[in-house]
Amino acid sequence: MSLKIAKRGAIDPFIVMDVMRAANRAEREGENILHMEVGQPSTPAPGAVLDAAAQALKSNLIGYTDAFGVPELRARIVEHYQAAYGVELNSDHIAVTTGSSGGFILSFLAAFDAGDRVALASPGYPAYRNILGALDVEVVNIETGPESDFQPTVELLEQIDGKLDGLIIASPSNPTGTMISPHGLERLATYCKERGVRVISDEIYHGVTFDAPAQTMAAYDPECLIVNSFSKYYSMTGWRLGWLVFPPSLLASIQCLAQNLFISPPTLSQLAAVAAFDCAPELDANVQRYKANRDLLLKELPKAGFDKLSHAQGAFYIYADVSHMTDDSLAFCRQILKETGVAVTPGIDFDPGRGNHTLRFSFAGSTEHMAEAAARLIEWRKNQK
Repeated sequence: MSLKIAKRGAIDPFIVMDVMRAANRAEREGENILHMEVGQPSTPAPGAVLDAAAQALKSNLIGYTDAFGVPELRARIVEHYQAAYGVELNSDHIAVTTGSSGGFILSFLAAFDAGDRVALASPGYPAYRNILGALDVEVVNIETGPESDFQPTVELLEQIDGKLDGLIIASPSNPTGTMISPHGLERLATYCKERGVRVISDEIYHGVTFDAPAQTMAAYDPECLIVNSFSKYYSMTGWRLGWLVFPPSLLASIQCLAQNLFISPPTLSQLAAVAAFDCAPELDANVQRYKANRDLLLKELPKAGFDKLSHAQGAFYIYADVSHMTDDSLAFCRQILKETGVAVTPGIDFDPGRGNHTLRFSFAGSTEHMAEAAARLIEWRKNQK
């Protein structure tokens, strides 16, 4: 008799990881690969973070911490919200998490039951959809486009049939890099509060903005959940550390979930991350490089035929409509990798319904590599004609 396999694992793969694996394999075989597929900084953690980690290894047991993290890190997060946004928080309502992924799992489990309906923008980060699916929460896709900067709006929410229990927003967004204005956040907060819709705001790309700073949803909705991370602006992806801001009403639920699911976040990462908030000059230099990369690609990619691009206001992504080039973005990405050595991500990761006609370019690498990638794509396009 065969053993049962749970339905929870029957979710879509994270295809960008498959693309990265193929690119890494080609690299090992001697190919000169330019990586524009994975959304992670190409810079190490700030120097002060590395120093703090080395000191902690010498002087700290590196045992378990409180489920919500060490007090000094939670206190620095409170200071950060006051300095960056003018928002006062209570450290009792902040949980340090194992990356933003831990924050999403805690949020979804605490806020939603099986059968609830949660809306999110499409295109959007695939893990939202896949984690919700594993928890048997119904995903309500909001099909967005350039006319709304690929972001949900009150007008789009009004077109949804049936009651919603939740809304996930991301500003700046993965994969488009677009943002929701402060006025747009306030409108969404008001709409959701009036209808009993819980908002979860993904703010992991805050700090990586080019035209205007991002605002936190905590400024408009005291009942929302805020997920943030040390991975992107702070350049600490592999340290697996993030944080969750939650309302008092969810304290008991999130505490019990965190204790049982994770015990505590990584201790060494926590002790080192306290120093990250003192590293703005080093980190802002990274952001200036991202901006230079964005500007270069917005100028050069149209020369390779990629002329329908999202205007990335933050993060390190540009989303491209390639419907005039292909109706199979995965095969198209494989072709580009094979013929140019440039690794990019198919849109089907981010938009199951329309992603066969889109690509995502990550510009987190060096400006030299971005320029070389653009040149290769331009030459490749010329040779196709």
